[in-house]
Amino acid sequence: MNPEIILHAGIATGTVLLFAAIGEVLAERAGILNLGVEGMMLLGAMAGFKMSLASGNPWLGVLVAVAAAGVLSLAHGLVSIHFQADQVVSGLSLTFLGTGLALVFGEGLTGKSPPLIPNLDIPLLSSIPFIGPVFFDDHSILVYFGYLLAPLTWYYIHKTRPGMHLRAVGEKPEAADTLGINVYRLRYFYTFLGGCLAGLAGVAISLSVSPGWYSAQTTSGQGWIAIGLVIFAQWNPINAALGAYLFGAVRRAILDLQGPRTLFGFTNPLFINSNWGFFLQMAPYLLTILALIIGSRAAMRRRLGAPAALGVPYIRGERGL
Repeated sequence: MNPEIILHAGIATGTVLLFAAIGEVLAERAGILNLGVEGMMLLGAMAGFKMSLASGNPWLGVLVAVAAAGVLSLAHGLVSIHFQADQVVSGLSLTFLGTGLALVFGEGLTGKSPPLIPNLDIPLLSSIPFIGPVFFDDHSILVYFGYLLAPLTWYYIHKTRPGMHLRAVGEKPEAADTLGINVYRLRYFYTFLGGCLAGLAGVAISLSVSPGWYSAQTTSGQGWIAIGLVIFAQWNPINAALGAYLFGAVRRAILDLQGPRTLFGFTNPLFINSNWGFFLQMAPYLLTILALIIGSRAAMRRRLGAPAALGVPYIRGERGL
C-alpha cells in the first residue's frame, strides 16, 4: 500500500466531492438547502458521457453536463423560492427526477467508450519529491481547476461585495431586501450555480475519475457525501476541499485494505478479508448520515455556523425571526 498512490487517487476522487460540496456551499450560503445533489450529479454524468460520445469532444460533454444539471436545479429553485415549498421535500424530489431522467436518456450507454478529459503533468512542480507525484503528476485538468476553485470561492464569499450580498441573503434576507439586494434573483442564481457544479462533479466521474464508464451506479451516493461534507466543513470552501480530498484518500485506502498488498514495503498487517470489507466501505456513508442528522437540527446548525435563513422561504414584507 503505497501512500503516494493512495493520496494521488484520493486527490482525483476527492475532486468530484469538492465540486459538488462547493456548489452546495454556495446554494446554502444563499439560504437554499438542496438535497438533490445526487440526482444532478447523475444527470451530469449521463449528459456529459452521451455528448462526448456523440460529438467526439469531451469538453462539449462537460458543457452539456454543467448546463443540464444547472437547468434541473432551477426546478428546485422554482418550487422552493417562488412557491415557498419545503426545501427538503423539493430537494429529495429533485434527486428522484434527476435519477429518472439519467436512467431514461442514458439507456444503452453502458459499455461505450467516449473521448475522455486529458491528464496533464505540471512542469517543474511534478518533479518535487513526494508533493509532485501526489498533486501535480498525471492528473485530469479538472483536478487542477479544483485546486483553484476552493480558495477563489473562499475569497469571493469573504472578501468581495457580491460575496457580502450572498452572505446577507443567507443570514438576513429581509435586511438585504431593505438595502436593495434582490433576494429572489440571488437565490435563483446560486441555486443554478450549485447545480452547475454538481453537473461538473458528475461528468468528472464519467469522463475522468472512472473514465469511459457510465451506469446507474456512477455516482454511488457521492452526492449525499458532499451534502454531509458541507456540514462537517462548516460551510467553508477550504474546509470542504480538505474534507473532500480526505474522503477520497480514505476510500482508496479502504480498497487497499481489502487485499494482501504491502504496507510501506511490508506485508499488509491490516489485511481485511473481503467478507468483512464491506463494513469499511460503509464508513463514509455512516459519517454522512451522522452529518445529516446533526444538520437537521436547527439549534445544532446554528452552533456549527450555518446561515441563519438556511431552509427558510423568504416572503417579501414578512418580518424576519
